Amino acid sequence: MSTWKTLLLQDSSSPLMEQLMFFHDHTLLILIIITILVGQLLVSMIYNKFTHRFLIDGQLIEMVWTILPAFILILIALPSLRLLYIMDEIYNPLLTVKSIGHQWYWSYEYSDYQNMEFDSYMIPSTDLKSFNFRLLDVNNRLILPYNTQIRIITTSLDVIHSWAIPSLGIKIDSTPGRLNQTNFNINRAGLLFGQCS
Repeated sequence: MSTWKTLLLQDSSSPLMEQLMFFHDHTLLILIIITILVGQLLVSMIYNKFTHRFLIDGQLIEMVWTILPAFILILIALPSLRLLYIMDEIYNPLLTVKSIGHQWYWSYEYSDYQNMEFDSYMIPSTDLKSFNFRLLDVNNRLILPYNTQIRIITTSLDVIHSWAIPSLGIKIDSTPGRLNQTNFNINRAGLLFGQCS
């Protein structure tokens, strides 16, 4: 869970989030290298008065500064497309949960079982215990097994909501009159918090 002093991403609770974190680190490393290179070039141009006649007008340098950014974009795009396809793939789920967004609460239904549905309300600030988290804890928690392929089907009854759990790498829109689905696999036990974002 994120706290006030957290600077990085939350700890991963699913293989998908691990891949998202690897992609984040990969892209950040490329951006740091580009930033250092451009900063070094700017500082050297400010403090040096060197001129080179082939640097200003030359086909080789123009070819290099056209091909190099295209190659860098390919280095970013290929892992990104791979992740998009992984996120969109629906495997054979062992459990299906239907999540319905309401104005101030969520309704959950275990679709594989009969009469297994409940509402999940936020605990009011006046009723919080010392171990509860304000605006995150609910009165009925959704309990899911780990090391199991889980499909979540989500919709809304009033406005557009977003069902999100950052440590799972899941964020899916709940739109009135439309069913959206995604799947995930929790690889460690724990208490995971999400918000309508």
